Amino acid sequence: MSRMSDTNQSGGTQGGGTSGAGDLREAASQVGQNLRDLGGQVRDTATEQYQQLRQQANDYYEQGRQRAMEMEQGLEQYVQEKPIQSLLIAAGVGMLLGILWKRS
Repeated sequence: MSRMSDTNQSGGTQGGGTSGAGDLREAASQVGQNLRDLGGQVRDTATEQYQQLRQQANDYYEQGRQRAMEMEQGLEQYVQEKPIQSLLIAAGVGMLLGILWKRS
């Protein structure tokens, strides 16, 4: 209400209208800048989260790869130490799988 009385006291609406449009432009500019700043913050946070997840996935991959290599080495060592047992186990697993596939 004080603006209306200020406008009326200044002798018309032209001076007050120009000031109001300027205030509106300034407010819109501030809102736009705030949105750009917020967008930048969101982008930075998302990039940081992406990098963390990527690093974590890479760590899990390396752990899995290391375990697979250890299992492979253990299996090779077992086969070298007990070749006949390994051959019989492989034949038994093959027969079991053959029976299961034949049923389905």
